[in-house]
Amino acid sequence: MAIPIFKSIFLLSLLPFLFHIRCAKGDLQMGYYSESCPRAEDIIKEQVIKLYEEHGNTAVSWLRNLFHDCMVKSCDASILLDSVAGVESERQSPRNFGMRNFKYIQTIKAALEEECPNTVSCADIVALSARDGAVMLKGPRAEMKTGRRDSKENYLAEVESFIPNHNDSMELVLSRFQSIGVDTEGTVALLGAHSVGRVHCINIVHRLYPTVDPTLDPTYADYLKLRCPSAEPDPKAVEPTYARNDRKTPMILDNMYYKNILEHKGLLVVDELLATHPATAPFVEKMAADNQYFHDQFARALVVLSENNPLTGDQGEIRKNCRYVNSN
Repeated sequence: MAIPIFKSIFLLSLLPFLFHIRCAKGDLQMGYYSESCPRAEDIIKEQVIKLYEEHGNTAVSWLRNLFHDCMVKSCDASILLDSVAGVESERQSPRNFGMRNFKYIQTIKAALEEECPNTVSCADIVALSARDGAVMLKGPRAEMKTGRRDSKENYLAEVESFIPNHNDSMELVLSRFQSIGVDTEGTVALLGAHSVGRVHCINIVHRLYPTVDPTLDPTYADYLKLRCPSAEPDPKAVEPTYARNDRKTPMILDNMYYKNILEHKGLLVVDELLATHPATAPFVEKMAADNQYFHDQFARALVVLSENNPLTGDQGEIRKNCRYVNSN
């Protein structure tokens, strides 16, 4: 049966819109730079390895960058933008306290610019450096798509609406992750990043002073008091006002974190909640018992996180310097 002429016109006018939606979802792809910059992913990996050998803690920073960037609106490298002309950086938010090593992102960017000027986005550097950083920490390799573009603005005002606090309820933490497509199992796995790195005492002392949090293992609390002897630590100090997330394998992305929190030896309130909340406890127990399962779920969730609402196509820009938007 023939389609009435007005329906034909309507369908033809709708096609570009439908095509745009389909393309927007598919703009991230494996090997996006295979023609425009064939060595892009190799260069990022080489730089991640070199920086890890020179400054081991960079690998932890790359993982944290991905979380703090992608949780807030989009995986668009907005976290990398410096404060400029009265506009404050997202890093000024208390939720981004303690983040560091941003200058080395520019080291990676400079190597890419030398090979392929104005081609590889800072957002893709954030994603791929996290992927390669996890491997340096003896974690899993996640296969990531590329093709992200960089934001022209930052979202300081919105940070606290997207990034959960370490003292939030587990219901709120789960809802924040679920809003970007990460399920409960994936949330438990991503919080396993607490297996590496360290926490400043300013985020711990409320569990130690004036009285010890009864959910903390007493002997572990005694250790934490040695690391954090003051109830009012200096937020600008580093040594010795911090504690390692995991004392046994502090620079290995493994399931020791889950074993620790099942023994009530987590640094943060969210660690304790993860081990005891009925929605998350079964996954904690499973990951504590099976490191490969943890790695599989971590890699899966990392990919979901890395694909949150990316800028693609003609959106955003490719920054020349990851710290600043391009000058017009």
